[in-house]
Amino acid sequence: MCGIIGLINKNQEVAELGIIKAMAEKIAHRGPDDENHYLHKHFGFYHKRLSIIDLEHGRQPMVDEELILTFNGEIYNYIELRNELKAKGYAFKTDSDTEVILKMYREYGDCCVDKLNGMFAFLLYDKRKNLLLVARDHFGIKPLYYFINENRILFASEIKALLAHPDAHPEPDFNAIREYLTFQYTLEHKTLYKDIEKVLPGHLMVIDLNTFEIKRKKYWEPNFHVDNHHTETYFTEKLKELLEDTVKIQLRSDVPLGTYLSGGMDSSLVSVLAARNLTGQIKTFTGAFSESKDFDETEYAREVAGIIKAQRFEVYPTASQFVELMPKLIYHLDEPVVGPGVFPQYMVSKLAKDNVTVVLGGQGGDEIFGGYSRYVIAYFEQVIKGAIFETNDEGEHIVSLESILPNLPYLHRYIPMMTDFWKKGAFKDADRRYFDLLDRSSGELKYYSKEFTKEFDKEVVYSTFKRLFNHPDTKSYFNKMTHFDMFGSLPGLLQVEDRVSMAVSLESRVPLLDRRIVDLVSSMPPAMKFKGGEMKYILKRAIRDWLPPTILNRKDKMGFPVPLHLWAKNGAHDFICDTLMSSKSKQRGLYNHKKIEKLIESERPFGRELWGLLSLELWFSTFIDN
Repeated sequence: MCGIIGLINKNQEVAELGIIKAMAEKIAHRGPDDENHYLHKHFGFYHKRLSIIDLEHGRQPMVDEELILTFNGEIYNYIELRNELKAKGYAFKTDSDTEVILKMYREYGDCCVDKLNGMFAFLLYDKRKNLLLVARDHFGIKPLYYFINENRILFASEIKALLAHPDAHPEPDFNAIREYLTFQYTLEHKTLYKDIEKVLPGHLMVIDLNTFEIKRKKYWEPNFHVDNHHTETYFTEKLKELLEDTVKIQLRSDVPLGTYLSGGMDSSLVSVLAARNLTGQIKTFTGAFSESKDFDETEYAREVAGIIKAQRFEVYPTASQFVELMPKLIYHLDEPVVGPGVFPQYMVSKLAKDNVTVVLGGQGGDEIFGGYSRYVIAYFEQVIKGAIFETNDEGEHIVSLESILPNLPYLHRYIPMMTDFWKKGAFKDADRRYFDLLDRSSGELKYYSKEFTKEFDKEVVYSTFKRLFNHPDTKSYFNKMTHFDMFGSLPGLLQVEDRVSMAVSLESRVPLLDRRIVDLVSSMPPAMKFKGGEMKYILKRAIRDWLPPTILNRKDKMGFPVPLHLWAKNGAHDFICDTLMSSKSKQRGLYNHKKIEKLIESERPFGRELWGLLSLELWFSTFIDN
């Protein structure tokens, strides 16, 4: 992993090393092993390197005659691509995946991204054509942000690096903040800063450095054209092959590696497959809280670790560590993010970094295979609607009332969500009802001022959501939900994954987010993926010989909950009050402090309202005030 910076002075000013280096220093944690730069007239790159592959010769920016590349990420199929290029007559000076990208561009132009299997964000300068190619991986695992005004175009791996340039000022975008209050993440290209945007997942940009014209192109998205010809047996066998291969190629590293192991299905699967393909004893890293069993999955993680004979490492974060680290975490995150799980994730990453340089995890499995309880809630309503009105909106019975009954016990922990969901109505269109399931603003808006809430038009947020949700290729409700989550909520989770690992200079890999797996799963008939309303049905069928029944059949999935409601009363009370009830907070005109004061004393278990307020205010005080 690395940190990259790109600068283009449209006003033809000479690119100054001092400015671009100052930007790069803000993300020095992403690349502590080496640094280098490339300047050419009004154009410049800066690279901060965390060395993973070809430690000696993989230095960046890498120059290949008239091509110059600065790259953040890993190309997992770089060995296969290098062999393909060698067969075409190409010679290589290094063993790095960076050089493979340069040669791939030379052979295929910007279509080279179609052949890359990995996580990446890169800037490639073609001196011959005087153009810049900007690309981000299929799911946005690796971040890339940009700022454009009349004088400059800036790129960086993190927003704080853009803000280090004199032209970029940290101004809040209140339209994006309203999206954050709705989902606890923003949609599409938006960030919480005016004039700072994300390069979208699966997209590239080509910038003509003569005219500064920018062309944007979507080079990949999942194919939801359903394959009704193949059997369940075919799909499960193909999925097994891909799962084994993706973990195998993502174990390629010249430095020590291990796995995150929460005790859930996805991290357990990755850990088991990694142990099978890794020479020597694997190291696993687990986090939990000692407050109660409701916040501790270690019994499951220990079972899996015992099966694979792993060397176990565990950490139990505390309220005092939460108080100490939260301001630092907000700084690393650049923006408020979804859920308080970011804190324990950071603690586990820190533990991992003390022992390895690369770690593999199970992120993305819920979005690809349908692992969220809200999918069961959504279909539960649909089958009731169908039974009452004798209709079926999808045109085929993916789930029946009878078939979903055995899977309803999964919802035991989600009674508060269901209560709120039913309060918002029933039997409306599928897009409106899924929006209702995701919408957190109904509970949160009472903690904001009348002046702010009167400007909150939920229909504007809903219109953006609706456009993403109703993708023309997704005919079934299940495909619409998983597609939205892949490109709506997953980017927020990947932002956390990237930042908490990079904050401690650790490379985090997510094998389940292999485009080959997603292409296969998205083509499966929805009734096969979500048979009887069972979450992750097809994944369970494929891996049933690899994991113990205690993991496969769990009905108490946690998702790294944090006992924030307990800490708000004892341990973190003063910190939370000092943050949310400060004079600066009151001067914003943003909050209803009387309501917030009551919330601090009465936040419910697993609630998100207090977290949303706390992370937003810490963001304001860290980036906007300063």
